[in-house]
Amino acid sequence: MPIFVNNTLTRKKEEFIPIVAQKINLYTCGVTVYDQSHIGHARSLYIFDVIRRYLQYRGFKVTFVRNITDIDDKIINRAKELGNDWQEVVKTYIDSYYQDLKALGIEKADFEPRATENIPDMVKVIETLISKGCAYETQTGVYFSVRKFKDYGKLSGQSIEQIISGTRSLPDETKQDPLDFALWKKSKPDEPFWDSPWGKGRPGWHIECSVMSQKFLKTETLDIHAGGRDLIFPHHENEIAQAESFTGKPFARYWIHHGLLTINNQKMAKSSGNFVTIKDFLNKYKNNDILKLFFLSAHYSHPIDYNEEKIKECIKQRKSFDDFFDLVNTSQSLEGNIKPKLPDKDKTEIDGLSLKFEQAMDDDFNTPVALASLFELMDFASSREFTFDYALVKMENLFNILGLRVKPKLTLPPEILKLLKDRFQARKNKDFVQADKIREEIKKHGFNVSDTGTSFSLIQINT
Repeated sequence: MPIFVNNTLTRKKEEFIPIVAQKINLYTCGVTVYDQSHIGHARSLYIFDVIRRYLQYRGFKVTFVRNITDIDDKIINRAKELGNDWQEVVKTYIDSYYQDLKALGIEKADFEPRATENIPDMVKVIETLISKGCAYETQTGVYFSVRKFKDYGKLSGQSIEQIISGTRSLPDETKQDPLDFALWKKSKPDEPFWDSPWGKGRPGWHIECSVMSQKFLKTETLDIHAGGRDLIFPHHENEIAQAESFTGKPFARYWIHHGLLTINNQKMAKSSGNFVTIKDFLNKYKNNDILKLFFLSAHYSHPIDYNEEKIKECIKQRKSFDDFFDLVNTSQSLEGNIKPKLPDKDKTEIDGLSLKFEQAMDDDFNTPVALASLFELMDFASSREFTFDYALVKMENLFNILGLRVKPKLTLPPEILKLLKDRFQARKNKDFVQADKIREEIKKHGFNVSDTGTSFSLIQINT
């Protein structure tokens, strides 16, 4: 089955066909390490991890690069604010970022290059852009001449005139044109710097991504470049201008952008207290799947609003999945190990729901529909003990794609096992009064027991 993606560049949903069959080069813009990562960052980190997982599930070999911006005006300003060295700020928040990744259960990219470790490569590209007449030096730095790139604005769908009308004032009077952007910034006396042909300074933000993506993916044209919708202009627009002026080739064939996150229908802002870090969320709710289920509830390209009511619903959803896994994992026959054959019609139904999941993900990674198919599968299998083993395998595979946790099998204490056996014998003897008494005793130990034919299921209470 083909995979279709909504390509920001063409503004169309297109069949995804990589440059090299079964191999995909994927780049996403990562964090700027000047503060704690928030749940908006988490959405970006998670959704592109899911996309990578699904592409791998579909048999593609994915090389995934996600950068870290570790030199930037925000970092320098934060260091001044804290009275710390900028490198100390960087180390603090890189460590925090990796703690968040681990806590969220999100895998690292294959390469996570830092800007400061790749400055010589950026200098070479800037030199080439100058030699091609696409960039020029001033007293304050090196700038890219936007009007020299005839396709500028093609990603954001803006003409030069529209961009000019949205430009406020010249932040740097030495620039030849208000549209031009920095490739290299000459450092002020109290700022970090690296040597270059244009003096001591540091790279501009945009040049970092275009250089590191091509370097670590070992290609001049990426299959997929991804990031947040807020990066389309000017960041990704500028990346295209630099890279295509440098190579003369298309920079990326498919551009994928996720929608932005608000909190109670307002933009996140620390100044207003409308701000939730990843650590804040996990400290409060203790379960990263709750946040993931929240993200899965909306299509990645759409905006999503965070509020307590939605989180409460996600908690209920996680509980439903946990109850299902408890039901499947603890359901067992007390009269031998012979299991009835899975009926063909039930197998067909489960296969159909698994296919529905795949079809949803093939359609521009439509996670709300994919998630709905998991609930359908769970509801169908819950009432049919003959399907438990087969349904469990399917659920485990699909959960893995979404990076969700499959609740492990309960380890039952000996006293519970004895009560279960006594209760089974009471039911076999048709002593239902005694069986009900034992059920209540089991409940005191924190478990609910229910019967399904010759088997029973056990669900732990309040987990």
